[in-house]
Amino acid sequence: MALKHAVIKKYPNRRLYDTANSTYVTLKQVGDMIRQGTIVEVRDVGTDEDVTSFILTQIVLEEAKQKNILLPSPLLHLIIQYGDNVLSEFFETYLQQVIKSYISQKTVFDNQFKKMLDFGFDVSEMAQKNIEDFTPFKTFFDLFAATGKKGGNK
Repeated sequence: MALKHAVIKKYPNRRLYDTANSTYVTLKQVGDMIRQGTIVEVRDVGTDEDVTSFILTQIVLEEAKQKNILLPSPLLHLIIQYGDNVLSEFFETYLQQVIKSYISQKTVFDNQFKKMLDFGFDVSEMAQKNIEDFTPFKTFFDLFAATGKKGGNK
């Protein structure tokens, strides 16, 4: 499946314009586009500078403001304390890989867990059938079941 791309123009008045749909969009709408799998590029209309990271950071901060938390305070202190010197390499090199790996492993685990649950239900149904078939008194009980049906039809 090919990834969908969108170019958004950022105007000085903080308005965002989706060039593909010829409409103004909000930060929330841009976030929704990304959640649907669209790769977004945001360009400043005056300078043609790539401001994608800035806009995506705004989206994350707006969502964090609504939930009242994004990152734990100790981590935020480290980010501010060490800034670009130490953390930029970590964020650029490792964090993306760690998150992708986590999502991949979570998907595998979720699928395996679902298979285990499905298999468990299948085993339960098979076990129930085997118990019913194995009962030494099955023919004896079937005799009463047949008699009850004949009596019920009278």
